[in-house]
Amino acid sequence: MLDTTLIMLVLVIGAALAFDYINGFHDTANAIATCVSTRALSVRSAIVMAAVLNFAGAMISTKVASTIGKGIVDAGNVTQMVVLAGVLGAIVWDLVTWYYGLPSSSSHAIIGGIMGAVIAHAGTAALHWGGLKKIILSLILSPVIGTLLGFIVMVIMLWSFKSTPPHSINKHFRRLQILSAAFMAFSHGTADAQKSMGVITMALVSYGALATFDVPTWVKIACAVAMGLGTAAGGWRIIKTVGKDFVKLQPVHGFCVETASAGVILGASSIGMPVSTTHVITSTILGVGLSKRITAVNWNVAYRILWAWVLTIPASAIMSYVSYMVLNPFLGK
Repeated sequence: MLDTTLIMLVLVIGAALAFDYINGFHDTANAIATCVSTRALSVRSAIVMAAVLNFAGAMISTKVASTIGKGIVDAGNVTQMVVLAGVLGAIVWDLVTWYYGLPSSSSHAIIGGIMGAVIAHAGTAALHWGGLKKIILSLILSPVIGTLLGFIVMVIMLWSFKSTPPHSINKHFRRLQILSAAFMAFSHGTADAQKSMGVITMALVSYGALATFDVPTWVKIACAVAMGLGTAAGGWRIIKTVGKDFVKLQPVHGFCVETASAGVILGASSIGMPVSTTHVITSTILGVGLSKRITAVNWNVAYRILWAWVLTIPASAIMSYVSYMVLNPFLGK
């Protein structure tokens, strides 16, 4: 007789790795859009570099994974069906926004997905409102910090090199931007692969394979590989939106964007806060654009991005809620 709980565990792990893969090609733009748009690197070279460094970053820490796995919901109300429906809701939203070239947040999507599935299973009382407040606060504050830091770093650069001819500045920063893009790709790995690590470990605890929430090494490697492969698949739709349509960037701008973004993301990851890499990179681009002039920003694109941000958590929650209600009669226990 088939062990249905084991089958559900396998489905959850498969869905979480699929989410990580999709996260890779969905969020490739976070690490490489600016260096591609400024021609510091070709698309292929940038994607390969990002894939390798995403993998390296994903292996560094599990603090964000612990926040996702323990800070959102009451562990007693987490079933395999809850985790599966939550991941499916996040996957659907990520694919919809990728199709339309919108850089929405995979962090928001997985948080909203888990919330919606738990509400379908046990109601709102099962949510950890204290943990959710901290997570959502970090997701709100990080774009604000990113905008301010991008603006400040760019102004410092403008003052530091005000006597240098623009062509000379861009020649040197085109080389430096390769390093800043690598820094950004590494930081992206420290943040985003850990969402799936948290989800899989949550499922393993629910199944009984783990007594406590402690991310196994094989889960780290599997999630790092999935994200690296997804990154290698690329995501040109979003690269175009972030790197070309939003604000026109030169190498010095790209360097400031990537350096400021990576600093914000690594700082948040070091304390276990799951910030949105999408929000951070886009907000730092906004800050850099504002340092030039207000009209340097394509505000039509900015509004589209803003609406994607606002809708992500509720949309993912609704999709996971529906997924749970549809699948539970057939797969739930």
